[in-house]
Amino acid sequence: MFLSTKRPRAGIRMALAGASAAMATTLLLAGCAPASGGSASGSADTLIAYTGQSGDYQINFNPYSPSQIGGIGTIFESLFFVTNVNTEAYTPLLGTEYTWNEDGTQLSVTLREGVTWSDGEDFTADDVAFTFQLLLDTPSLNNGGFDGTVEATDDTHVVFTWDHPAFVSGPTLLGRTPIVPEHIWSGIDPTTDVMEKPVGTGPYTLDNFKPQAFTLAANEDYWDGAPAVKAIRYLSLSGNTAGVDALKAGTIDWQTGPVPDIENVSTTYPGYDAITIPQNQVALLTCSSAELGCTGPQTDPAVRQAVYAALNRDQVNSLAFQNTASEISPTFALTTTQKDLISSAVAEPVAPGAADPDTAAEILEAAGWAKGSDGIYAKDGEKLSLTVEVVTGWTDYITAIDTMAQQLKAAGIDLRVSQSSWNEWTDKKGKGTYQLAIDSLGQGAASDPYYLYDKYFNTAFTAPVGEVAPQNVARFSDPDVDAALAVLKATNPEDTETRQVQFDIIQEKIVAAMPYIPVLTGGTTSEFNVDKFTGWPTQDDLYAFPAVWASPDNAQIFKSLKPAGE
Repeated sequence: MFLSTKRPRAGIRMALAGASAAMATTLLLAGCAPASGGSASGSADTLIAYTGQSGDYQINFNPYSPSQIGGIGTIFESLFFVTNVNTEAYTPLLGTEYTWNEDGTQLSVTLREGVTWSDGEDFTADDVAFTFQLLLDTPSLNNGGFDGTVEATDDTHVVFTWDHPAFVSGPTLLGRTPIVPEHIWSGIDPTTDVMEKPVGTGPYTLDNFKPQAFTLAANEDYWDGAPAVKAIRYLSLSGNTAGVDALKAGTIDWQTGPVPDIENVSTTYPGYDAITIPQNQVALLTCSSAELGCTGPQTDPAVRQAVYAALNRDQVNSLAFQNTASEISPTFALTTTQKDLISSAVAEPVAPGAADPDTAAEILEAAGWAKGSDGIYAKDGEKLSLTVEVVTGWTDYITAIDTMAQQLKAAGIDLRVSQSSWNEWTDKKGKGTYQLAIDSLGQGAASDPYYLYDKYFNTAFTAPVGEVAPQNVARFSDPDVDAALAVLKATNPEDTETRQVQFDIIQEKIVAAMPYIPVLTGGTTSEFNVDKFTGWPTQDDLYAFPAVWASPDNAQIFKSLKPAGE
């Protein structure tokens, strides 16, 4: 299913602008008349958002299209609000209650009564059943992997059934699947049709659209009452510098990304405050498996371990990320919300901040590498020279690589950078035609390391070099890890003892193999107008991920805000 309107990336860099909406078919969908008012940028109850969009918007509010520009959470709601920045109970939306049977093969959901679509039609369980059947019938839309059946037993109840335990499907199914109206969507092709007049149940409707900006207006008939923020206006600017200028001028209210003097936003940008959330874990991805066709020194686990030991993470954080990044665990369990799940058998639960070149040397020399006259290690005539792939323009990551190259040279490892377009970088990772690449390992639908482990370490999600690996681009494969993931998939999340045994197995294996070399946990920094609106997430009340591009979290924030003084 879908998580955000833009693809988040670790570090402090702003999310990339959305892709163009070149579509095979355009269908102008009939719906209710757009709400009026609330679009003036100077209005006290209008929020101006900048997501990093630097070109014209191409209208498309189809929540299942890769080129959709918004509407998830704001226009199209899921059954519950589920976030991965806390472990609190799911917030009821279109659903009010849910229960699993004992073996996790059936999920029953009670739906909210009295909800209407924004065109006035009643919302019923048939709409929910239709949405999930649409995913089953259209595999290209079924990113969450729903593989059960769904039945509307009456107007307010739906039952999901599987032929296997499906506890881990809960967060995606309940919280990351936008529900669409059957009376409209039964007549369209969801893989190609563009939504120009979206009809949803959410707190906002589309007010007006122009290529340089579009506005969502409060849904006055929203089941939970119209939100206090009466309009959200999304702007397209020329880039990060323009975003900073707009922040200085006070013409935007919320953005996520780098600004000068990021540690002192409240004083440098009067009226604004900032929050940094450690969520996406920056790593050096490696094409690690010689058995699957990877080539290069990085296929030796000793090389990967030596790189890990030789990094000075504190220096990387200072020079590349303005100290907005934070510690990382080699287990890739977050040291904040998931620290209790780090195995006690892991000798080093947190990666060191300082470099340890002596340990790096011991690891390499024990594996048969010897330092040459040029100070660089070599083995069997192969020099320990590694190339890191990075996207042109990702300045924070490029600075990080340059810094790491100096650190690794001191440890006898030659590190070089290769810049390319995002498409080329993505192609190399997917097909395994790379040695190293810098990227972040994102969290799943909920704050649970299972989802990261399943995505990046499961053999089922990799492929031989030359074939596209959908998620596990490191080509990592271990039968013990696969077996542990299978047990986790079938285990009730409340059975913490059984789950921890499996986490212990996985963590021992991935720390030893290190197909993804941990660097830092990237901090996502957002700046927002506290003089104009109250109710923003804080470190003490982190009710949603406060990145402007993160959906449906941004919708939950829009609903929680109030104009200052109210």
